[in-house]
Amino acid sequence: MSAAADHLVPAHQQTFLAFDYGLKRTGVAVGNRWMKSATPQGTIAAEGDARFEHIAKRIKEWQPDALVIGVPTHPDGGEHENTLRARKFGRQLRGRFGLSVYEVDERYTTTEAHAQGAKDADAAAAAIILEQFLRNIP
Repeated sequence: MSAAADHLVPAHQQTFLAFDYGLKRTGVAVGNRWMKSATPQGTIAAEGDARFEHIAKRIKEWQPDALVIGVPTHPDGGEHENTLRARKFGRQLRGRFGLSVYEVDERYTTTEAHAQGAKDADAAAAAIILEQFLRNIP
């Protein structure tokens, strides 16, 4: 797993599914490299295996070439407990679905989603995460 800026994203990877991971809810968004935009796809309100069952349905529906996850950090960039949880989630995604997983700094994305008046802040945050990723790949 790596950030787009740190790692060249292969040209064949065009469609991406992004996740704003949380312990109780995970926001989902889909987007593509060509449009450099993302669309919120709702929130998965499930934990454990149930969460991955919902994710499997989204992957089957959208057929993404790769996945993107938001990784939270402290304002100074330092890691905390949720940073480690998000990275573990990314490893689980890669292991279960065999797709590349890219990490994006997700600081302030939920705050930004609320500021934009999002009805589903988790899904809107996932879209913001994905758009940040898409802007940083050629």
